[in-house]
Amino acid sequence: VQLVESGGDSVQAGGSLRLSCAASGFTLGENAIGWYRQAPGKEREGVSCLYGATGDIWYGDSVKGRFTMTSVNARNTWYLQMDSLTFDDTAVYYCAVGRFCALGSPSIMNVWGKGTLVTVSS
Repeated sequence: VQLVESGGDSVQAGGSLRLSCAASGFTLGENAIGWYRQAPGKEREGVSCLYGATGDIWYGDSVKGRFTMTSVNARNTWYLQMDSLTFDDTAVYYCAVGRFCALGSPSIMNVWGKGTLVTVSS
């Protein structure tokens, strides 16, 4: 399994970005795919996660109502639409896959991409 994130950029507060995660060697099926982020000096934080078995998507409290996770199944690509960005959203964003979703426990995910940097200026 390989995961490649893209779309990170520098943006002003209030702006939007869309991140992409291209997955190869992975089939969602009853597995999970999620977005996590890590800001400098902070622990890795769960942003959103899609559980293939039910189609449910969970979001972290800090991004609810602002971030949306979508996918294009034919391309095996998942997206994270980020709106109303704030300085606190500045982080490296990672795509990860695993057997289940657990936003509070990043270690449950088995495979990680290398990340893409999002910088929000106030």
